[in-house]
Amino acid sequence: MPKIDLFYQAEGVAQIEHIEVEPDATVAAVKARLVGLQGFAAEALIFVEDEEEPLSDTICVKDRADPTGLKVHIGRCRHVVVEVTFNGETVERRFPPSATIARVKRWAAEREFGMTDDEAGEHVLQLAGTHDRPSPGAHIGTLVAGKACAAAFDLVANERVNGADGGAP
Repeated sequence: MPKIDLFYQAEGVAQIEHIEVEPDATVAAVKARLVGLQGFAAEALIFVEDEEEPLSDTICVKDRADPTGLKVHIGRCRHVVVEVTFNGETVERRFPPSATIARVKRWAAEREFGMTDDEAGEHVLQLAGTHDRPSPGAHIGTLVAGKACAAAFDLVANERVNGADGGAP
């Protein structure tokens, strides 16, 4: 059986990383390999992208992978407390660290602030107090810092630059 592509994001790892693993490898074996590669804590948790609970160490990778591989998050946080502020109102909710920015934005914009799908599409999440706008596929667990398992965002209008006409006035 061919190896399985495992794509992972993690606390302190800014981009998506990739390794190939044997189909019969357990989550514990994957964790040990990532601990060796990246220096993560041995007690780190592994979550499948957008799933609420961490994987058991005894699960085989092949049992959770699909034909494209497996997307996971590794880190120390079981949950991340997320705050989103829009028009002076702040809402808060706990998410698994493997939740994507797109999922958090959908929750905040549509469910909490009552935006339509079109209105939500015109807004993005920006890290509070910065101009940093994480990509929609980024895991919120990549954004925690220090001992806090928390992240704060502002929901802001997505600035679009219209093309120049290229002609003289």
